[in-house]
Amino acid sequence: MKKPKIIICINSAWNLVNFRTGLIKSLIASGYDVVAVAPDDAYSARLAEIGCRYIPIAMDNQGTNPVRDALLVCRFIKLFLSEKPDAYLGYTVKPNVYGSMAAHLLGIPVVNNIAGLGSVFIKNGWQAKLVRQLYWLGLSRSATIFFQNDDDRQQFIAEKIVNASKTELLPGSGIDLRKFNAEAVPENLTVSKPFRFILIARMLWDKGVGEYVEAARLLKDQGLNAEVCLLGFVDVQNPSAISKSQMDTWTSQGYVRYLGSSDDVRKEISSADCVVLPSYREGTPRTLLEAAAMGKPIITTDAIGCREVVDDGINGFLCKVRDAVDLAEKMKSMLLMSEELRQQMGANGRKKMEREFDEQIVINKYLAAVKQIVS
Repeated sequence: MKKPKIIICINSAWNLVNFRTGLIKSLIASGYDVVAVAPDDAYSARLAEIGCRYIPIAMDNQGTNPVRDALLVCRFIKLFLSEKPDAYLGYTVKPNVYGSMAAHLLGIPVVNNIAGLGSVFIKNGWQAKLVRQLYWLGLSRSATIFFQNDDDRQQFIAEKIVNASKTELLPGSGIDLRKFNAEAVPENLTVSKPFRFILIARMLWDKGVGEYVEAARLLKDQGLNAEVCLLGFVDVQNPSAISKSQMDTWTSQGYVRYLGSSDDVRKEISSADCVVLPSYREGTPRTLLEAAAMGKPIITTDAIGCREVVDDGINGFLCKVRDAVDLAEKMKSMLLMSEELRQQMGANGRKKMEREFDEQIVINKYLAAVKQIVS
């Protein structure tokens, strides 16, 4: 008997490997033939190890050229005609918009995932209006649209981009609690001293990196001894990207330490005393879920997508958005707190992840959504 075929598409193979491995394996174990589609990168070969077939697709992730986007729709149509999938799972903007358009044209059921609305929605200009219209075209006929926080869901419903009855909430992309725990640490870990803060993200202004660096300067000017680190890609394809030269300037000033990027963030999380993400807006920030799951206290902004991860004063602190002074105050409070209280915050964070953000919650909701549309 032929297995029902699922195409899952996202903007990079790296993203599939790091955030969707559990879902892909569960779909395969449930009897589906899974085809992973994404632009080719260094992680593409790893998809075969997961057990799915991989098909590369050319995609200008950050571009707004209408000709290129029209060609992308054509590429999706060609892919779907060739593969004849029983369902399409879309993630990130262009797979959600253009992949869904192509699937709708061919009568293929669609499940979308809105991980966050990004910098375009923060700025709320003409580009945001265009993106809203494109989202409506892509999502209006989807079977299920998953959102990672209720603020984004309510905004899409209020603006009539989606029908409320087709929407569901997910706890982010979920967290693999077996992989991310206080014991799951590489053996070559060396404990860092002095006190270490770390921000783990793509190096974007919208992640609050500028405020983080300014907070580091304020702490140092107050004579407080802390290592303030950054981990993540620089010069990414994004209008909000921080350049390598800017990062070099910051590190040369001595306020922060840039650690580059990593294939296993568990080591860096384990060597930190507190994980910080002063982002302006998120879906649900994966790095904070990973940090909390590993028993680390966290500091993040009282912003859409971020505030869901922190119970203020219980497993971390919330700070004001775009406010380096308030961020520095929260970092100072964390730094001066007793080790016993920080450990309790970390333990509270782990319990919150077990209670609310287990990856299996996400997987079960996806399996139910796919079962409903694939007979």
